[in-house]
Amino acid sequence: MSQPHYTEIATGIFCLDTGLYRPGLAACYLVRAGDRLACIETGTSRSVSRILAAVAALGLTPEAVDYVIPTHIHLDHAGGAGDFMARCPNARLVIHPKGADHMKDPSKLIAGATAVYGKEDFARHFGSLVPISAHRVLVAEGGMTIDLAGRPLTFIDTPGHANHHACLFDAQTQGWFTGDTFGIAYPELHTPNGPFLFAPTTPVAFDPDAWQQSLDKLMAYEPKAIYLTHYGRVDDPQVLEDELRQSIRDLADLALAEEANTEQGRSERLCAEVGKQLVTRARNQGCALDESRIREILAVDIALNAQGLEVWLARRAKQVTERAGG
Repeated sequence: MSQPHYTEIATGIFCLDTGLYRPGLAACYLVRAGDRLACIETGTSRSVSRILAAVAALGLTPEAVDYVIPTHIHLDHAGGAGDFMARCPNARLVIHPKGADHMKDPSKLIAGATAVYGKEDFARHFGSLVPISAHRVLVAEGGMTIDLAGRPLTFIDTPGHANHHACLFDAQTQGWFTGDTFGIAYPELHTPNGPFLFAPTTPVAFDPDAWQQSLDKLMAYEPKAIYLTHYGRVDDPQVLEDELRQSIRDLADLALAEEANTEQGRSERLCAEVGKQLVTRARNQGCALDESRIREILAVDIALNAQGLEVWLARRAKQVTERAGG
């Protein structure tokens, strides 16, 4: 079993590195109340041994896990849920209504992720997806509060990055587990001016207007902290809010500027423009790393953001055609 890689970042909240691609890229969280646990995100099936090692290091067993709660069903967040739950006999999966069927039968998730990443990379990085029995799945409507041994966790619907995305509010620390809704801020790109925060527009359901409305919901709680999947705790979310909102607008505008162009070469143009935009924003935030290092850190995000914007443009074009009646 892997050695645990975790840090207590707030009272009873433990941040674990899932080991995807490189250290500091993807996290999951164990929330503890007495001798009971909830696991927020699971990473991939290759992350499960790390989570189990952390549970053991906390002096608990897999039987202590009551809830497994992915914020959404993208594989870096939920790919290991079935495998982890197979080791945790008392756990129930808490999931967005639009993601539940995919966790019971992950065949479409496998097909979609294979199309995005390729068969070889999918197998290398994400391993296998284990189906979850329907009787262990709790479909959570927006506003639902989960009771973890007296520690309330509130589940709200937050579309924008994905239409099956939710965030979880921990009343004890007044912090949000935001998945991808509050963006990405890699530790390597933190600066004296604060984190470099940007929106992930990965395939397939980018919706900038819905995303802005989801941020309205988060900020209405006046949170003190954000627990990012990518990556770790950030404080003073009110200070970071405008930067994230601007990132959403900038990426949408970048895509809309491409809308009038032909589809031929679109993927390459979007990738080039996304890369340029993210590097420029990192520089403006005060990042002093060489451009080659910034691009190395952001390589996966540049490619996936460009793909997501391309899918968004295709969806917009289809909607125009449908409205025109043909």
